[in-house]
Amino acid sequence: MANDTSSSDNQLVLSPFFEKLNNLQISRRALPTLPEEGTIAQARKSLLKFLEAEGHDGWDEHLTSDIAPALNAGSLSPNYYGFVTGGCTIPALFGDMLASVYDQNVQVHLPNQTIATDVEACALNMLLDLFRFDRDVWGQSSTFTTGATASNVLGLAMGREWVLRRKAEERGSHLLSVAEHGIHEVMADIGLRKFQIVSTWPHSSIAKAASIIGMGRANLISVQGTLEPGGFTMRIDFNRLEAEAQVDNVATILVISAGEVNTGRFATNGLEDMKRLRAICDRYGIWIHVDGAFGLFGRLLSDEAEFGEIVRGCQGLELADSITGDGHKLLNVPYDCGFYFCRHKGIPEEVFRNGNAVYLTSAASEDTRPSPLNIGIENSRRFRALPVYATLLAYGRGGYLDMLQRQIRLARKVVADLWDSEVYHVLSDATSKTEALERTFMVVLFSARDDNLNADLVRRINATRKIYVSGTSWEGRSAARIAIANWNVDVDKDHKIIQSVLNEVAER
Repeated sequence: MANDTSSSDNQLVLSPFFEKLNNLQISRRALPTLPEEGTIAQARKSLLKFLEAEGHDGWDEHLTSDIAPALNAGSLSPNYYGFVTGGCTIPALFGDMLASVYDQNVQVHLPNQTIATDVEACALNMLLDLFRFDRDVWGQSSTFTTGATASNVLGLAMGREWVLRRKAEERGSHLLSVAEHGIHEVMADIGLRKFQIVSTWPHSSIAKAASIIGMGRANLISVQGTLEPGGFTMRIDFNRLEAEAQVDNVATILVISAGEVNTGRFATNGLEDMKRLRAICDRYGIWIHVDGAFGLFGRLLSDEAEFGEIVRGCQGLELADSITGDGHKLLNVPYDCGFYFCRHKGIPEEVFRNGNAVYLTSAASEDTRPSPLNIGIENSRRFRALPVYATLLAYGRGGYLDMLQRQIRLARKVVADLWDSEVYHVLSDATSKTEALERTFMVVLFSARDDNLNADLVRRINATRKIYVSGTSWEGRSAARIAIANWNVDVDKDHKIIQSVLNEVAER
């Protein structure tokens, strides 16, 4: 292929490459979670250091023989428990390959040229069905993003627009839009001195989003309450929230964590909590944004006898103004994929519409949906909807419920082992084993009792290459975190693997 770029030699002949890919798909359970250090070193040496004048015919062999073996099995292995990393279902993988082959830019509605935006609308509606949200309320202002981080930027940007517009209307200002006039001019005109974000244990991407849209990381304020006996979460302190809402000349957005990344905890506990939050926020003109990167999937559950704590943590989220989720976590579609739901029609277009770029307008049709480029950050957008559509089509609600139940049950088996262990310690506020199990979602936080072992615990576990865990900290001490998110979980088989590794590390 070297220098020849003629069309005759560049026909779309994919079968040889699919065969190479298939050869890489050895038994997922035979894959080590991490490559050997020597393999990484060898692959690094093989990298082309400079662009050469002539191309290489063996580029595909280089990718499969040198590069691929030096990649971790984050999405391939069901035993990779780091970073809340989902896998990739077979239908999602097939959808993603088609998305790459056809390479659609899903930006405007072109109904007579491509079905891409129709597929995106269907996929978003299927997600709303999965999470039991009303299509009529959420369907018109929802979109796909690169992930929950980008979705959180959308949520805070739209919240900023809505909150300041309401304040401006109350104070009789003619400057109603931050998107149009800028945050400094609007806030000065209506006499506001600060815009704050209140939350409990927000993900770091909330602080990043605050810095991007001009609110500032320093204006992220805690309204974290004390942990109540028998509760599942470090919940919102309603009195602290109301006190912050009453501060003069300050605008506020409330961010609710539905599944805090370090512990899996939820910030609310039942529908009454959300109703009370909604009433406070309506009274003071506060936008409610839910970061549900993976916790949102708890809305699939209904069995309160087994999953009551999680069910209650997800109740009432439909009362929020905006919600984010990650597709590349528990939905198990390829990176990068997030989604964003907003109940306020018109606000997304006010913030993200493209000026007067006539060439980016939709083709004439009866479709009244806003074009994707006018309700999100990107003008150029990958066809992320196709893998989502494919996997939801293949598995339905029942298939995803089964995946989630297996993930939770495996996590609870691990917690049960650790609770009884003389070597390890479950990091939980629970006062009994039963309570600890009830509070476990799909994240397990633990440490070694011995300080010397604990200081090296994560490295020793990951060095086995049989499972992978993330390092974190808890109350100033090092800790390990197991986040079970892969669709291919086998509760009994994976439980034995985890047991074996933890026993091996303890014996050493």
